[in-house]
Amino acid sequence: MQHSFLRTSLTVFAAALTAVATLGHAATEKSVAVTAIVEHKALDAVRDGVKDELKSAGFEAGKNLKYEYQSAQGNPGTAAQIARKYVGERPDVIVAIATPSAQAVVAASKDIPVVYSAVTDPVAAKLVKTWDASGTNVTGVSDLSPLEKHLELIKRVVPGAKRVGVIYSPGEANSVSIIEALKKAVPAAGMTLVEGAAARTIDVASAAQSLVGKVDVIYAPTDNNVMSAFEGIVKVAQQAKIPVVAADTDAVTRGAVAALGLNYYDIGRQTGKVVVRILKGEAAGRIASQTSTTFELHVNPAAALKQGVTLSDDLIKSAKIVVK
Repeated sequence: MQHSFLRTSLTVFAAALTAVATLGHAATEKSVAVTAIVEHKALDAVRDGVKDELKSAGFEAGKNLKYEYQSAQGNPGTAAQIARKYVGERPDVIVAIATPSAQAVVAASKDIPVVYSAVTDPVAAKLVKTWDASGTNVTGVSDLSPLEKHLELIKRVVPGAKRVGVIYSPGEANSVSIIEALKKAVPAAGMTLVEGAAARTIDVASAAQSLVGKVDVIYAPTDNNVMSAFEGIVKVAQQAKIPVVAADTDAVTRGAVAALGLNYYDIGRQTGKVVVRILKGEAAGRIASQTSTTFELHVNPAAALKQGVTLSDDLIKSAKIVVK
């Protein structure tokens, strides 16, 4: 009887310890929900950077972190559905990559901490009122492009360029903000701007075709529709011998002549650091919106030849990466 009683007592004690451990784990586990408007290399790099930064800070999926990721596959309606789903699950932080996803999440919640990433102009997108600490549940990291430097790069690629064509999505606040900034910057550079609007991904190639005969160079901004269908622009550019200069360095491996852009994995790591601060107790509204100031020049001499130009030796030597 004593042995039976002892075994029963030990079993009950072990069960109690397990229950305590389970409760302790539940209490210490954090949850992060990540969403992006679409999957392409730059935005995927942001997502990976966030996850790696969380892990390096001690928050690892499957151990002490509940991590979820969903892509809206380029559909704003789907982005809104994902936002509502996440808000219903009430994670500790929601990370929204790119403007449409960030707008959807911010519209869906006013109390769950939201960290946006790869949003060019968070003020124009109405995510925050200023670049200072918002005092709300929103903060994040911008991928603001150095437009003046991009125009300088265009002149290095095509010294005599006077007409710059730009392809953008008129429905994306991010892109509209870039267009407005370009309209102000282009005249000072002695050039004019020719717009090619692409409301949907399938419109990108036709927008590029509409610029043929009207421009000396095509500029591809950090627009999600544009980057999702970038090969369509390259095809038109090669046929018409119009060089393409981009704001996303990934575009160079896909056929752009040159690009001066941010390292999106680094933006993801920077975003992850903000998420970690919130997971450790800091309020999102006390963290000012951030930008990255580290830019890389990538060039593709072979693509340049296909698009009717030859890159100077100085330009090639100044590049961080030369695509062979």
